[in-house]
Amino acid sequence: MQAVPSSASSHDSSSVSHLPSTDKPSLDLRNSSSSDDPEIVTPQARPSWINRFKARITSRHPTFYSKASRFLIYWRGPRPKVDLPNPKPFLNLDLHVRGHHLVLPIESIFIRNTRYFTSPWLFIILAAIYIVAFAFFARAQWFLTPSDDFIGCTSTFWGPNVNCGLDGQICTNLDQSTFDFRCPAQCSQVPLQNPRTIGDQQMDLVPLIVGGGDPDGTYRGDTFICAAAVQAGLISDRRGGCVSVNVIGNFTDFLPFTGHGLSSIGFPTVFPLSWRFDDSTSLSHCADNRDFGLVFNVLITCLIFFILRPKPIVKFWCLVCIGFWHIVLFSQPAGPPPPLDDAFGTFLPVLFIAYGLWRVAIRFTLPAFNNAPIESSIWYLGPFWVGVLSNLTLDKIPIDRLTASDLTKRSGAITALVIIVIVIAILVINQIRVFRKTGWVPYYLAWYIAGGLVAMVLALLPGLSFRLHHYILGMVLMPVTGVPTRLSAVYQGFLLGLFLNGAAAFGLDSILQTAAELRQDAVIGSDLPVFLTNSTSYNSSIPLANQTIFWDSLPNTEWDGFSLLVDDVERYVGSALNFSLASLNASLPHFFRLALTSGGTPGDFTNAAVLYPNGTWVDPLPGASF
Repeated sequence: MQAVPSSASSHDSSSVSHLPSTDKPSLDLRNSSSSDDPEIVTPQARPSWINRFKARITSRHPTFYSKASRFLIYWRGPRPKVDLPNPKPFLNLDLHVRGHHLVLPIESIFIRNTRYFTSPWLFIILAAIYIVAFAFFARAQWFLTPSDDFIGCTSTFWGPNVNCGLDGQICTNLDQSTFDFRCPAQCSQVPLQNPRTIGDQQMDLVPLIVGGGDPDGTYRGDTFICAAAVQAGLISDRRGGCVSVNVIGNFTDFLPFTGHGLSSIGFPTVFPLSWRFDDSTSLSHCADNRDFGLVFNVLITCLIFFILRPKPIVKFWCLVCIGFWHIVLFSQPAGPPPPLDDAFGTFLPVLFIAYGLWRVAIRFTLPAFNNAPIESSIWYLGPFWVGVLSNLTLDKIPIDRLTASDLTKRSGAITALVIIVIVIAILVINQIRVFRKTGWVPYYLAWYIAGGLVAMVLALLPGLSFRLHHYILGMVLMPVTGVPTRLSAVYQGFLLGLFLNGAAAFGLDSILQTAAELRQDAVIGSDLPVFLTNSTSYNSSIPLANQTIFWDSLPNTEWDGFSLLVDDVERYVGSALNFSLASLNASLPHFFRLALTSGGTPGDFTNAAVLYPNGTWVDPLPGASF
């Protein structure tokens, strides 16, 4: 062994002079001293609770831990995360048929032959021309007819129940007898959203049309004017039109009638307001141009995707703007004419939300089809216009609002909801399968779980109802479409159109709404009064002029009076417990509905009790009516 130089020995001895003497090297001395000295303790890091839990599960249930780990690692996806490749264009054909190699790059040929039309300057010029042309379309649609002559699909002369006041004084006080109106298109598809009582009958989910079957075509005052005009054949349901209406006041015995796919019901007694159509009208520019507007805008979006082919984000903004203003001005206007101030008030937040949709999903998919303009047009534009026109394309689905009352009263609504949930679940599971390949499943799953917990908390807030509007549905589902696949492109087109339809047609309604907002004109579930006059106690031998009907006293102090409808007209308001029938026509049937009032405001009305001319009294059915 080689001797250690004295200088080194002296250096080593001086450097470890404070340690006990030994012949081992200095490093071994430090190790041995630190391990042998009982006063020196080396701190040990405590394992985290996750590691302790994993260790416990591994030791107690090794098989379960092994399988669960493989399952979680599989659905977690690769690490590090990866991007999916862009899809190859379907139409760039590369086939081997019976030993022959066929190459037909249709998309590439189309791109090469139309490259001269992709100049940004041409796009800017055509965009300016489109804006001017669209403005002229909108002007012809709404602004060549005086705004006072427009009415909506549910416009009437008479309001329901007590809306016209005692004896109908509010609605019968008309300062002229003839009115000219312009009706929009598609009014035959605008029904009652809640049941409406006419005499002892109830109408629901159909346009409200009463009468029209007599030779003069006389309708009751609360008939939807435009739907009746379609039924009478005076206007087209597809193009709308103008009509002239002559108000004639009292009329007796409204007869039912069926025509042009619409049916009315009869009302066999007197009503204080009725009207008929005149043969001509003084209005012009009456045709609704929404069909031409649709064709125009569809062609423009096809031109943008097929020929002009701007940058993907420019395509996206074109879809957002064209879809929004098409809904506002043509397919589903908020009113005749559409309130442009409200539309512009909604448009700015819609743009902010749309940019969010671009950031979370669409920017990952739409650019992937830059080399396939024909294919991208099919995947995006078809579903996009289905979503934009969801008031028509999804109209046959018997679901209007996701509330218990709506789902139970509409035939097939629950079945349709179950089918929709199953379809959405299948599509979501498929998207999760695709996302697994990228490694992003845990990230998105965490955000959706957090969102679900927030929604659950909101749904439990007292006094408010959680309502998932379809514009919110489009926003919620859009993030899980952010992968470059064809199905994702289809989903994005539809969800973008669905979002625009909800926002443009109905505004950005709150996700929380009060019961009154959801109820609209339906029954409120209040206490009901009780008729004391019934089929047993009514004495038909007494003349009608001497008859009086009776009802029970107030059930509690919450109520202070009663409101009585006779033949669907409010005839009494007060605290009395009876009503004389002396003013009624003995040769006609009569219908009686009674409600409790508080401060002059009525609660729910009973169903109708019926008194026939032969003296037969029919008791009201249980439950409330509107």
